[in-house]
Amino acid sequence: MKRDLTKGSIGISLFVFALPMIFGNLLQQLYNLADMWIVGRYIGHEALAAVGSSYSLVTFLTSVFIGLCMGSGALLSFLTGQRDEKKLRGCVLTAFVLIGAISLGVCLIVLLFSRPILILLRTPAEIFASMQSYVIILAPGLFFIFLYNFYAFALRASGNSIVPLCFLGESSLLNIGLDLWFVGRLSLGLEGAAAATVLAQLFAGLGLATYANIREPLLRLSVKDFLGCEKPVREILSFSLTSSAQQSVMNFGILMIQGLVNSFGVNVMSAFAAAVKIDTFAYMPAQEFGSAYSIFVSQNFGANERERIKSGTKTAVFASAVFCASVSAIIFAFAENLMELFIDPNETDIIAVGVEYLRTEGAFYALIGILFLLYGYFRGTNRPMISLLLTVISLGTRVALAYSLSAVGFIGVTGIWWSIPIGWLLADGVGFLLMRRGFGK
Repeated sequence: MKRDLTKGSIGISLFVFALPMIFGNLLQQLYNLADMWIVGRYIGHEALAAVGSSYSLVTFLTSVFIGLCMGSGALLSFLTGQRDEKKLRGCVLTAFVLIGAISLGVCLIVLLFSRPILILLRTPAEIFASMQSYVIILAPGLFFIFLYNFYAFALRASGNSIVPLCFLGESSLLNIGLDLWFVGRLSLGLEGAAAATVLAQLFAGLGLATYANIREPLLRLSVKDFLGCEKPVREILSFSLTSSAQQSVMNFGILMIQGLVNSFGVNVMSAFAAAVKIDTFAYMPAQEFGSAYSIFVSQNFGANERERIKSGTKTAVFASAVFCASVSAIIFAFAENLMELFIDPNETDIIAVGVEYLRTEGAFYALIGILFLLYGYFRGTNRPMISLLLTVISLGTRVALAYSLSAVGFIGVTGIWWSIPIGWLLADGVGFLLMRRGFGK
C-alpha cells in the first residue's frame, strides 16, 4: 500500500502514486457537481448562486489550515526520504496541535462574523439570509476538513495514497445520498444540503484520524515522541507557514473575484457557480498530479536524488500538458451541454454566460497544469517562498485585470474570464526561469 518514490521506475512510481489521489479528488468533485445539480434542480438558480458563492468563501477559509497541512506533509515527506523516523514521530503531534487550534479559530470566526463577511462579498439581498444560514451550518464541518487533510497529507507523505482515497470516496457517496434524502425527499432546502455536507465531513475526518492512529505507528499522537524531538515547532512553521500563505493568497484572490462576480447580479452568480464546478472538475486531475509530483520531489530531495528529480520533472511536464490539452478540447466542444446539466435549458442568458467562461478559460488548461507542477517542485525542494511568489503573480494579475477590465463598458464580465489565463501565463514564465536556475545548482 505504501510506495517508496526514491526507487524504481520514475514514470510508473509517479503515476501509480498519483492515480489514487486523482481518483479520490474526482470522487469529491463528482460530489460537488452532484450537490450543485441537486440544489439547482430541487431548489432553484438563486439557491445555486448561494451555494456557489459560499463554496468560494469556505474554500478561502479552509485554505488557511489546509495550506498548513500541506506544508507539514512536505516536512514529513522530506523526513521519510531521510529515513528519520524519530524526528518524524515527534513532529506529528506538534503539527496536529498547531494546525488544529487554527482550524478551531477559523470555525469561531465564521460563527461570529458570518454577516459582515457576506456584506463584504456584496451578497445580493434576495439570497443573503439563506446564504448566511447555509454558511453557519457549514462552520462546524471546518474542523473535520482539517482532520481529514492533516492525516491525508501525512499518509501520502509516507507513500500511502490509497487509504485517503477510500475514506474520501465513501464520504462523497454518503454526501450525495444525504443530499438526495435531505433536499430531494425531506425538502429541507439549503439547510439540508449544508447538514449533509457536515455529516459527510465528520465521517471522513474522524474515520481517517482513527485509522491513522490505530494502523500507522509513525502517525500516532505521542506526547513521548514530542518531548524527545528537538525544536519541531520551528521546522513545522518553516515548512507550513509559506504553504498556508500561498493557499490563502490564492483563495483570497478567488474570493475577491467572487465578490466582483456578485456585483453583476444573481444570474451571473448562478452561471459562475455552475461553470466553476465544471472548470474545477476538468483540471483537478492536473492539480492532484502536481501534488503527487511534489511528494515525489520531496522524497527524492531528502534522499539527495537530484538526477531522479530532473527526469521525473520532464515526465510530469509532458504528461500534464497532454492531459490538459485534451480536456481543453472536450470542454470547448461540450460547454453548453455541461452547463445545461445544472441550469434549466430555458435559462438561455445564464447558460450563455457560463459557456463564455468555460470556452475562454478552458482553452488554456495547459497553463495551469504547468503551474501546479511548478508549485509542487518548489515545495518539494524546500523553497515554498517561490511557490508563494508565483501565486501572487498569478492571482495578483488576475484580480487587477478582472477589476480594471470589467469596469470597461464594452468588456464587462468577459474581462474577468480573460484575466485568468493571462495570470497563469505570467506565473509560468517566472517559474520556469527560477526552476532552470535551481537545476543548475
